[in-house]
Amino acid sequence: MRGRVGKPCGGGRLLYDGGVSKDISSPPHQPEPFFQAARVLEIATAGIGFTDVTKQIAAMLNAIGAKDGLLTVFISHTSASLTIQENTDPAVQADLLSALERLAPRDAPYRHSSEGWDDMPAHIKAMLTSVSLSIPVVAGRAALGAWQAIYVVEHRAMPHRRKLTLHFAGARQP
Repeated sequence: MRGRVGKPCGGGRLLYDGGVSKDISSPPHQPEPFFQAARVLEIATAGIGFTDVTKQIAAMLNAIGAKDGLLTVFISHTSASLTIQENTDPAVQADLLSALERLAPRDAPYRHSSEGWDDMPAHIKAMLTSVSLSIPVVAGRAALGAWQAIYVVEHRAMPHRRKLTLHFAGARQP
């Protein structure tokens, strides 16, 4: 029955309208318009190691006028990955690379070697880490901790150009 008044809810009345309930006890809230934007970043790596992309991502958020929402970062490669890690002590990155090397050593007898001696261990390291990140955005900034940065982790020995797709969904600055 359309327009039938239901039980009180939070001091107001609940109105049933075509199977959808609405609280009519307070003025309607006007949500911020939903906004989406996608950009592609091309990142040059120097070979095995970490490349900090935090500033490029911050610049993208600023350029699109992001306010509050969620940023997805995706790397479209199978021999490089993404991580959020410590940005102060370089020993952390060295230890992480050593740990990945122990998990997938370059000198192991892999069957797949058609793309180079370092390709198969790079695939394993990318599988163990991540190819996408979800990062909250608050007041136009990635909600990172004081000692965190966003990195591309290159698992191949030679320099490469890596493609990152960034997708923001949320509210836009006025």
